Amino acid sequence: MEKYSAKLDPTVIQQPRDLANYIDHTLLKADATPADIQKLCNEATEFQFKAVCVNPIFVQNAADFLRNTQVQVASVVGFPLGAHRSQIKAAETQQAIDDGADEIDMVMRLDFAKQNMFDDLQKDIQLVVQAAQGKIVKVILETGLLSQDEIAKSCHAAELAGAHFVKTSTGFLGRGASLEDILLMRQSCSSRMQIKASGGIKTFEQAKALVEAGATRLGTSSGVALVSIGSTSSNGY
Repeated sequence: MEKYSAKLDPTVIQQPRDLANYIDHTLLKADATPADIQKLCNEATEFQFKAVCVNPIFVQNAADFLRNTQVQVASVVGFPLGAHRSQIKAAETQQAIDDGADEIDMVMRLDFAKQNMFDDLQKDIQLVVQAAQGKIVKVILETGLLSQDEIAKSCHAAELAGAHFVKTSTGFLGRGASLEDILLMRQSCSSRMQIKASGGIKTFEQAKALVEAGATRLGTSSGVALVSIGSTSSNGY
């Protein structure tokens, strides 16, 4: 069954359940088990989330659990620091695609941004894009560790490299997504690029504001609570 991709319209978000098709339902904890991944996938199917996002070792499990559904499978690459050699990220991407991933969320080389080496950053991302063989690639910037200029230039490098999304953060380092991040990222990319907000999204009002500012995906481990009651007390991703 072909996976479905909806055209999103932020004006239709009037209640928590309207967020469902924006959500990447996420479980990246080190102690997760296949049973936890099955639960994640069952929830994603029930609530019609856009995707699940899992560690590479669980891509095959998630792909099996979600076969014949509309839910995408995303895998993280170079996670959570981005401090892998580019060739290793490319190999990790290839394995994830072979295991059934539809999307790749890669952490970029932050040191390149800090040294103003944006040509090298573009090459780092480009190797992953090539390895993804046309599958969606989201580039995690870790905005909480970057200046506004570094965020803007990283967005530009990601777009030149052929990525499809820029993403705020891993949820593991520094702060999560902010409205200011999304506005800056939207201004720094062409309309071709999409934006994923992740980290610390706790209320319906916050999620709605992020979407209205330009986010087309929301990464959260609390998707069920968010779409059910509009808020969560979770401190994590």
